[in-house]
Amino acid sequence: MGLACILKVPTSPTSHTIHSATQARQSENIMTTDYSAHVALDWGDKTHAFALQTAQGTSESGTIDASPEALHGWLEQLHARTGGGPVALALESGKNGLLHALLGYPWLHLYPVHPAASERFRTAFVPSGAKDDVPDAQILLTLLLRHRDQLRRLEPEDPATRRLAALVEARRHLVDQRTRFAQELTSALKLYFPQALELTGDDHTASLALDFLARWPDLASAQAARPATLRSFYFSHNVRRPDPIQARLECLRKARPLTTDPVVIETSVQLVQALIAVLRPLDRQIREFDSRIQQAFAAHPDAALFRNLPGAGPALAPRLLVAFGANRSRYPDASSLQKYAGIAPVREKSGRQLWVHWRWNAPKFLRQTFVEWAGSTVVHSAWARAYYQQQRRAGKRRQAALRALAFKWIRIVWRCWQTRTPYDEARYIDALSRRQSPLAIELAQT
Repeated sequence: MGLACILKVPTSPTSHTIHSATQARQSENIMTTDYSAHVALDWGDKTHAFALQTAQGTSESGTIDASPEALHGWLEQLHARTGGGPVALALESGKNGLLHALLGYPWLHLYPVHPAASERFRTAFVPSGAKDDVPDAQILLTLLLRHRDQLRRLEPEDPATRRLAALVEARRHLVDQRTRFAQELTSALKLYFPQALELTGDDHTASLALDFLARWPDLASAQAARPATLRSFYFSHNVRRPDPIQARLECLRKARPLTTDPVVIETSVQLVQALIAVLRPLDRQIREFDSRIQQAFAAHPDAALFRNLPGAGPALAPRLLVAFGANRSRYPDASSLQKYAGIAPVREKSGRQLWVHWRWNAPKFLRQTFVEWAGSTVVHSAWARAYYQQQRRAGKRRQAALRALAFKWIRIVWRCWQTRTPYDEARYIDALSRRQSPLAIELAQT
């Protein structure tokens, strides 16, 4: 999801459509704000470049050492120079190391700019492609001074939502790491012990797989084990049906080594053991994050709205809560969230040609949350299952059908979120019947 998603930074100046009345009020408030200075900061590993213009018209630019001490000292001097008045500050959105520090200064009004927007703005005036940090800061300052009405001021979520968002994002990072190491484990086994992929089941990060490989890391050691020992092992790992166990024992009995080269086997065994040593603590940490996420979710005021959504469960319910957040004014209509999350398609029209495609500039983890949840609702919601089947019959592929279903779900949950009313499946199906929706007719026939 990224820090941009935790703080709900729009992916581009136009990617988060706002209701016209709300946008007009926001533009009016932005343009009438009396700022003591306009500042742009371009984040860097060694130094931060800045450009600023005071209310009196004085301009300057330069660099700041990237150390926390230098940054905070510079901000304190800026606060003193501007007489304690509010300062508008532009910076590129995304995983920007400055955001957390800047949020600690309430007199700073932050205006994130999507990197693509600043890049295109720079290209318009510097077609040669020349680039360095101070001119980048100047580009951001120009956008802030000339087009502030097109930028959205950053509105951080409340602490409870930010805590939950940080936890689910960190967990996702660990899960991605576990997936990467599990893929390396699979690749290593294919080099010398491919039968292990069948002997250890589908999930190679599960305790069954890791315990099996730790005990029998190659074919020779596995074939040397007594069948009773193997049965006892599977039984202790909750594989208790006789048929699957017998099938694995038969596979092991008939197995022939892919290679007998001791160099390949010894090296691969060592690699497998190293990967097991990495995967075990990763799995423990993911479970620890699961526990902390559930605690943070249970303590959140909006938990009841998301806890019982069809198919949400302990993993997806917290992610859905983070997706909506707690600030009801952030998404004044369902369309604004559909577009920000990348679920609503993009229509490009030129003359008689019309091209409809999905949104490229969207928070991937956020979009993934909605699509994964939509897939889960196909099993747990009657109308969602019927709608998904309609989409597939219409010729849509699975992912396109799930995005269409997620589009509908966002409208429904947005209304529940705005009114603080828990979702009621029976009530929604009754509403479909009253409107004589084709979906209700199909449900009545099933």
